[in-house]
Amino acid sequence: MTVRVGQGFDVHAFSTDPARVLVLGGVEFIGEAGLVGHSDADVVAHACADALLGAAGLGDIGQHFPDTDPQWAGADSIALLSEVAGRVRAAGFLPGNVDCAVVCERPRLAPHRDAMQERLSAAVGAPVTVKGNRAEGLGAIGRAEGIACFAVAIVSAP
Repeated sequence: MTVRVGQGFDVHAFSTDPARVLVLGGVEFIGEAGLVGHSDADVVAHACADALLGAAGLGDIGQHFPDTDPQWAGADSIALLSEVAGRVRAAGFLPGNVDCAVVCERPRLAPHRDAMQERLSAAVGAPVTVKGNRAEGLGAIGRAEGIACFAVAIVSAP
């Protein structure tokens, strides 16, 4: 059996557009500023997708869903993640799990963590865990200018 590991990362700045909705791990955070992005800017789903693609040797999310393609404007990132999981399986790999570290000063993730993990796990077809971290005032993320997410995925092939 072959086991492979992939690493994913994404970061987006907060938007000043009041119409943008914050979506993290497929869950809407009502009353929070949304993130700037071509799709729904879900940094958690994007990092998961990148980790899975990397583990399977399939490139990165930008190659599959370029932000220059109007068809992906406003796209639901959970749907994109589900599509990525399908492409990983089509390449002969089975997702084992994905682990995410979300770095942000706001919002608090704890009240939404279970819902995020459920949405992400359903899209991937394997367990996805989410951890919240703070940048403790360091850099753009520490100044609450945006949100970043790191993800690690394991896939296997018979």
